[in-house]
Amino acid sequence: MKIGIVEDEAIWRDKIQEVIETYCRDKNISVQIHAWGNGNDFMKNADADLLFLDIELAEGEDGLEIAEKLMRSGNRCKVCLLTSHTELARLGYRVNAFRYIDKKHLEEVEEALAAFRKTRVQDRIIYCSGTAGLRIGINLSELLLVETYGRKLRYLLLDGREHFCEGRISETAQCLAPFGFFQIQRSYIVNLKYIERANSREAILCNGLKVAIGRVRSKEFQKEFFKWRMCFGD
Repeated sequence: MKIGIVEDEAIWRDKIQEVIETYCRDKNISVQIHAWGNGNDFMKNADADLLFLDIELAEGEDGLEIAEKLMRSGNRCKVCLLTSHTELARLGYRVNAFRYIDKKHLEEVEEALAAFRKTRVQDRIIYCSGTAGLRIGINLSELLLVETYGRKLRYLLLDGREHFCEGRISETAQCLAPFGFFQIQRSYIVNLKYIERANSREAILCNGLKVAIGRVRSKEFQKEFFKWRMCFGD
């Protein structure tokens, strides 16, 4: 995980970095932390997964403008806005800020780190053997569902692409379960992230597809779906 800090006052840079280092050490998280005293230096590289960005920087720099540049460039970095004037936090909607952090309450940095980690639970690639014997990489954050297809497994992605791979659905379900997937019935594994709504009989996915819920799995599905929404829902 790459974390950036853009803060013109050294005392605050050091305090924020110390909070991040302590949190990551306690949670045994591998992290790279880079700090800059101004936005221009950061923008020369702009390489961070999570950025703690002061709204009011020295020499007339505006943190909100920097965040806007990141957003317009397509950079997927999550931005946490730092401020000593909480009334400025309301402007964060302009840049889809991930968090607004009051410098007087740096414990909020830990909450932001914990929340950010949750967003990355599916940020990984799995590999399976395709029908032609080729090794196929599948990004879990783009995987909508897995279903049995004859003696193969069909991996359906959000954009409609599909891959046919070797494997057993029960073993695949067990491997994917820690990352927010659930075997909803005998033939289907669904990504809980992309369920729009569900009742006791079926789940409706974000693409409109309806998948029947197996009767013996209904109660467990409801429990797992509720847990997912509580932990990772928007």
